[in-house]
Amino acid sequence: MSESLKGKVAWVTGGGSGIGLAGAIELARAGAHVIVSGRSAETLKSATRAIGGAEAVAMDVGDQKEVAKAAEALLKRHGRIDILLNSAGINLPKRNWRNVSIEGWDQIVATNLSGMFYCCQAVLPGMRKHKEGLVINISSWAGRHASPLFGPGYYATKSAVLALTAQINIEECRNGIRATSILPGEVATPILEKRPVPPSPEERARMLQPEDLGRAVLFVATLPPRVCINELMITPTWNRFIVGGLEAAPD
Repeated sequence: MSESLKGKVAWVTGGGSGIGLAGAIELARAGAHVIVSGRSAETLKSATRAIGGAEAVAMDVGDQKEVAKAAEALLKRHGRIDILLNSAGINLPKRNWRNVSIEGWDQIVATNLSGMFYCCQAVLPGMRKHKEGLVINISSWAGRHASPLFGPGYYATKSAVLALTAQINIEECRNGIRATSILPGEVATPILEKRPVPPSPEERARMLQPEDLGRAVLFVATLPPRVCINELMITPTWNRFIVGGLEAAPD
């Protein structure tokens, strides 16, 4: 195990599966003490086994009071949160203008954007106190590029993640705090099951895998504090958003 993050405390939202879990595994391997959060206690239990030695805090990032309570408890227990990896994110099968509901829109915004804001707001005061900290926000290819696949909720929130991240860097760089948006193309994670037409196993095999994003998270987290990666876009070599094969799915 590398010791490059030894002594660091890392909080990972959406840490039960997918990119969050892969990032948590890599951060733990590098020596960080990792706390994973998510809505499913059972999923978190499995995640802590996979990580080894991690803590788990069941929490809905879309609930500001739950986020504040969790952050307060973590700071009381550990004294600091050095790394925040915001990986909680959703989309829904009924996602396009023709079929998205008000409830669906609110659900996407609550998790993908408001939840990220709540978590950042909860950790930034402590990072200011220590004059150091790293926030990694998982955006998407959708943060920079349009596609009929995404739907307005996902497209809008993943674009907004870039603005939220940039604002942290604008305001907090003087406090030694840096923030990164990671913009992955298609990744073979459980969120694909929420697509109107889930990709085939053959298509998923050509996508990025969660461990690829875990290594990207580790790369950002192990750079010297003087280095800020503002945005990192990473896509599969066979990028269907460029070569075709992705269209708006029917109802």
